[in-house]
Amino acid sequence: MEVLLKKNVDNLGDKDEIVTVKDGYGRNFLIPQKMAVIATESVKKMHAETMRQRSHKLAKIKEEAQAVAAKLAEASIKVGAKVGENGKIFGSVTNVQLADALNKAGYEVERRKIKLLGSAIKAAGSYEAEVKLHKEITVKVGFEVVGE
Repeated sequence: MEVLLKKNVDNLGDKDEIVTVKDGYGRNFLIPQKMAVIATESVKKMHAETMRQRSHKLAKIKEEAQAVAAKLAEASIKVGAKVGENGKIFGSVTNVQLADALNKAGYEVERRKIKLLGSAIKAAGSYEAEVKLHKEITVKVGFEVVGE
């Protein structure tokens, strides 16, 4: 079954994409949750016309995301955390703290678009995270966890 996504769906696709899913998943989850509509011929034609009209705006958004990605790749971000003996952190550092640090540094990034690479961060040191700025643009950001 082909559906047109109305919202971004993790591990499936982004808004305004036409994807193929199993019939039950489409009928019983995506459509009732208003995440998708069935991609009939008329829906596909309307979608193609809408995307043609939006192409200039989408190209501009992609250019802006590429510019932010270039700046983020070079940025040095420090995330503060309470550190005990031996450099261990009380608790762990999550994407929420990283999003706050990025926002303080002047980068508008939602926490949902940040994915920490590796296991949980429970010690001071240097780490990497992946930030998805656009459906086609993902950048790796290096950051350092320092004690407060």
